Amino acid sequence: MSSFLHTETDLQAGMTALVAQDARLAPILEKTGMPALRRREGGYAGLCAIVCGQQVSTASAAAMRDRLFAAFDPFHHDAVRLARTDKLKRLGLSMAKIKSIRAIGKAIADGDIDLDKVAQMEADDAHAALTALHGIGPWTADIYLLFCLGNADAWPAGDLAVQEAVKLVLDLKERPDAKEMIKLGEPWRPWRGVAAHLFWAYYHVVKRREGVMAPTPVKPAWPPVKAKRVAKTVTKKAMAKKAVAKRVIKRAIEKANGAARPRNK
Repeated sequence: MSSFLHTETDLQAGMTALVAQDARLAPILEKTGMPALRRREGGYAGLCAIVCGQQVSTASAAAMRDRLFAAFDPFHHDAVRLARTDKLKRLGLSMAKIKSIRAIGKAIADGDIDLDKVAQMEADDAHAALTALHGIGPWTADIYLLFCLGNADAWPAGDLAVQEAVKLVLDLKERPDAKEMIKLGEPWRPWRGVAAHLFWAYYHVVKRREGVMAPTPVKPAWPPVKAKRVAKTVTKKAMAKKAVAKRVIKRAIEKANGAARPRNK
């Protein structure tokens, strides 16, 4: 029976069991420290949020998701799937994403899938049930199982950040693909989801970048050093212009005074 990661305590207990199960991961945990638990809303809303994040940056995904949720309050599968296409397009959704969220909404409405039941399934069974729906591929299913349901054995084999981290940890020559990752994840059952949290944390430490579903920091218009340099240059130019203006005014005053002064005969 699958375990679930609902609290930080759950993640810590799972991590203890995982490291005891595979001692190779102990030095990785020492380097990263205990990862933070990542959880998101489940149900239809959770699936739509993940669909928004397919093949776009985290910043674009967040903006699209926020517009979608703001447009439908309450957020219900019938309201979304029956909405006009032009309305959904104005929210930034591509036709592919529109088809996906509509197909998922229809499957829920028709009773083809019960997300409450999916939440109680073993990871592999839940994965199969989700990927049977249009618009839900392996990556979307794994991310939903892990972040929205907290399934401790969900294994995002297709996630590039996890793949890169596994390559580094296991000292592989090349980054493993999704098929290879499924085999590599076998020793970490039933804590593959805990391992994924650890590998995302390791990816962040080594690459100095966040993995999936993490917020993207907003970059300033100028890098800090360049911004200071630009500001300093602008200030110098402004002061130079001010000095020139003062000299012009001074000369004008002197000229006016000279013209007004009576000449000696």
